[in-house]
Amino acid sequence: MKKFLCLAAAALLVFSGCRAENKKSENSQASKDVFAMDTYMNLKAYGENSEAALEAAADEITYLDELLSVTNNNSDIWKINNSAGNSVSVNNDTAEIIKKAIEIGDKTNGALDITIYPILKEWGFTADDHKIPDKETLAMLLENVDYQRIKLDGSIVTVPENYQLDLGALAKGYTSDKIMEILRNNNVESAVVSLGGNVQTLGRKPDGSLWKIAVTDPFSPNSAMGIIEIENKAVITSGNYERYFIGEDGKIYHHIIDPADGYPADNGLVSVTIIGESGIMCDALSTALFVSGIENAIDHWRKNNDFDMILITDEKEIFITEGIADNFENVSEMNMEVVTKE
Repeated sequence: MKKFLCLAAAALLVFSGCRAENKKSENSQASKDVFAMDTYMNLKAYGENSEAALEAAADEITYLDELLSVTNNNSDIWKINNSAGNSVSVNNDTAEIIKKAIEIGDKTNGALDITIYPILKEWGFTADDHKIPDKETLAMLLENVDYQRIKLDGSIVTVPENYQLDLGALAKGYTSDKIMEILRNNNVESAVVSLGGNVQTLGRKPDGSLWKIAVTDPFSPNSAMGIIEIENKAVITSGNYERYFIGEDGKIYHHIIDPADGYPADNGLVSVTIIGESGIMCDALSTALFVSGIENAIDHWRKNNDFDMILITDEKEIFITEGIADNFENVSEMNMEVVTKE
């Protein structure tokens, strides 16, 4: 089991320290730690209903963890993956995530593909039993990778035999969106959650200032390369430093797989951070645009107005979109360039 650090690998919350499992302070701050979806999560909320709201949020996390697990034989995903080509009736939450995955897959020319699970298993990323697959095996498995063959009719899902889904690129983002919904319904106006590094905020800090979120330096993952100030937004990062292994050939292999060839994406990017109001969109795009590469990522941003991003290249260059540039402080020694719509 990984040791819990307040400095998460993907995006670092700027706080003074970790809190206990469930604690409420004199100024009506509630804090709760949860382990789910194979990661440590921290929830903080402020206000009279904050403690009850976090209890409800923790229940939602547990529910979604069980619903979307690839290993729990009672989950929707396990049922789909073992359906032998037959149709499966799933929960509305599962259907909503799959619908969003197909939508973003289409918008990114297949860079996001939730049928990639057999490839992830072959590389050993699902069980921490890593190996380098041979090309013939990958070619065979890629015959069963194509999100466009998923059929979704309301809450009925049908995939071809031997196809298997993995919603890991969207699950935490969807979960943080649901948490925000619960908090709002409980009249909480100020909150911040970190789901294994996926950060999402509600409103501003209780003192009226913006939340300060640190973005990891991919070349020194225990430190920050920059600080971003936000409100009512998610900050979600995908990087090649998060889950990887070193092969017998001495090369580094990370877990963000390119569906085009079944190998870890290798296009000059080492980190992609997406900032936007939708957690599920930010989560999915952080993976998809990492796979897409810098030129395609910038092109996608220029065609859409609902997110901003920070790209870091293997040459230690930072590219940040203009919508968030004024709220970002580069604390690294890397050169930074602002990307504009023109």
